[in-house]
Amino acid sequence: MSDLSKWTPSDMLEPVRRFLEGDLTLAPSIKIEQFQEGNTLVVRAEVPGIDPDTDVDVSVSEGMLNISVEREEKSEQKSKTGYRSEFRYGSATRSIALPAGAKEEDVTATYKDGVLEVRAPAPEVAPVETTKKIRIDRS
Repeated sequence: MSDLSKWTPSDMLEPVRRFLEGDLTLAPSIKIEQFQEGNTLVVRAEVPGIDPDTDVDVSVSEGMLNISVEREEKSEQKSKTGYRSEFRYGSATRSIALPAGAKEEDVTATYKDGVLEVRAPAPEVAPVETTKKIRIDRS
């Protein structure tokens, strides 16, 4: 059994902070914004503190853009009264429907300042042809 008298108020609030940040949810999700820029779907995912070369997987499958992130966070606190170390691991995924006609080879991704940006251009949509009514002649 642990000695609660050695805990600080910040230790007691740590689980609340993690819950508010989404760390204790049953199905972790990635915060995103998505919008159209011309004919391109732009998806921005908030994924700070990760290495984009090893911690993120961006893939396209069956008309869906899939983003998966693996996180590993370590923190250490040393004080006169003791030492505390905490490790947190987790993964989150997000899937977004691609625009009709988007091709896997045209999808690009960049990472800067904790934001993953994925761009999926779609082909130009041909203008809808207008319907022309045909006159029926009586004979």
